[in-house]
Amino acid sequence: MKFIRHALAAMAVSAAITLPAHAETTLTVHYPMPGFFKDVMDNISKKFMEENPDIKIQFANPSATYEEGIQTIMRQAGTAEMPDITFIGLNRLRMVNERDIPVDLAPFIASDGNMAEQGFSDNILKLAQVNGKQVGLAFATSNPIMYYNADLVRKAGGDPENPPKTWDEVLELATKIKALGDGVEGIDFRWQGDDWMFSALLFGAGGTMLSPDEKTVAFNDEHGKKAVAVLENMVKAGALPVFTKQAGEQAFVAGKVGFAFQTTGALRNTIKSVGDKFDLRTSKIPLIDAANGKLPTGGNAVVILTRDAEKQKAAWTFAKFAAGPYGASVVVPGTGYVPNNELAAKSAEYLGDFYKENPLFVAGLSQMDRMIPWYSFPGSNGVKVTQTIVENLSRVVEQQATGEEALDDAAKEVKRLLPRS
Repeated sequence: MKFIRHALAAMAVSAAITLPAHAETTLTVHYPMPGFFKDVMDNISKKFMEENPDIKIQFANPSATYEEGIQTIMRQAGTAEMPDITFIGLNRLRMVNERDIPVDLAPFIASDGNMAEQGFSDNILKLAQVNGKQVGLAFATSNPIMYYNADLVRKAGGDPENPPKTWDEVLELATKIKALGDGVEGIDFRWQGDDWMFSALLFGAGGTMLSPDEKTVAFNDEHGKKAVAVLENMVKAGALPVFTKQAGEQAFVAGKVGFAFQTTGALRNTIKSVGDKFDLRTSKIPLIDAANGKLPTGGNAVVILTRDAEKQKAAWTFAKFAAGPYGASVVVPGTGYVPNNELAAKSAEYLGDFYKENPLFVAGLSQMDRMIPWYSFPGSNGVKVTQTIVENLSRVVEQQATGEEALDDAAKEVKRLLPRS
């Protein structure tokens, strides 16, 4: 018996040595804006690893901003430092795609075969496409909404239950709010930083940044003139002061601004900052062309970078999970972003009940059918193009140029920055 026990023990040791353990795949994941996304990423990765014990997620050092993030990826591309997965701002997907850095997800989608059943509609998939190539899956998506101080609206004679539906109505009521005095301003329109809010006006008027062949600047056409006229009219009426981004945010949450127009992604932080200081409400942002107008989609997409075939399989599993119903159910309540997954939005298991209990979040959700990709300019001067547009908008706000003058000047400079055909 003693011999048998020793023999069995030896066989067990031999088996442990010769039989391979279940292989574990480790994925390195990079993301930007940790102040916004650290808790979200921690929650998603923890749940993912519980459901996929053979895949381990480790995080690279996050980048402070989308711009720093894209610079990091461009610098690390093709090196051992490059992460397996990253999250890239939607308006910078084109930049990495022109360098052939992202993996094309089309074969994975074709092999999967049931993306729509998992909540990934064609419209949602298009948010992370570049020239028809599926370079990622939209992860955190936003659209611009109207925030308003219901207390100031009442004082100015408006009805908070029926907020303005057109820009003319906004301006009329904002002017009355401004007239209340006591340091109160009518509007904070978040034009600073990038071209996103100008895109909201331009796309809302039915316009485009460039012509379909991308050889001609189009944002200074009749649609663009209507768009910039909205901003110019706010300034001329005295309803829009020369706010910095930070000053505008602080003034609104302090109860000193009637209307604020910015991303729904700022909603959770705005709710926390306002507290019980005033009656905060949200609504759809007006569209110049109410029937056909569209809205730019802000946020980022999960992008696979690894060229290793086995890691790609694991990365696809993680990408679908992060951008899927569970990921959306973590992102939306923690930020204010709209769900980038239709199953998450409709199912009580994820966010169906959330919207019933949190009506301030409904404005962004109700505009999802208007969302189109945030335009990404071709070539390597995309950041400079954006800066050119913003600098010329500042001339309008500071009343140093008319709207049409600023648009035409911006168009001339942007044309110079575009790639030569």
